Amino acid sequence: MPILLTIIVGAAAGMLVAYLLKLKVSPFVAIAIGVIGTILGMISLRGLMVLMAGASTVASLFVAALFGSAVLIILYRVLFRKDK
Repeated sequence: MPILLTIIVGAAAGMLVAYLLKLKVSPFVAIAIGVIGTILGMISLRGLMVLMAGASTVASLFVAALFGSAVLIILYRVLFRKDK
């Protein structure tokens, strides 16, 4: 998987998930969460992507990116809560 495609899809997924989950962070942090979430999503959903062989590579990568980014944002909220 080309690294540039992973960064682009991860950035889009990170921004989208940060907006949908109403996470108040800088765009840089949202993009970083998205790229890391894309990599984690690709690793964890590899079996599902094999089953989705008929789907385009970018679509399955985007699904994995959304999943990974959402998981990372939930972890981010748990670890960096301001009301501790």
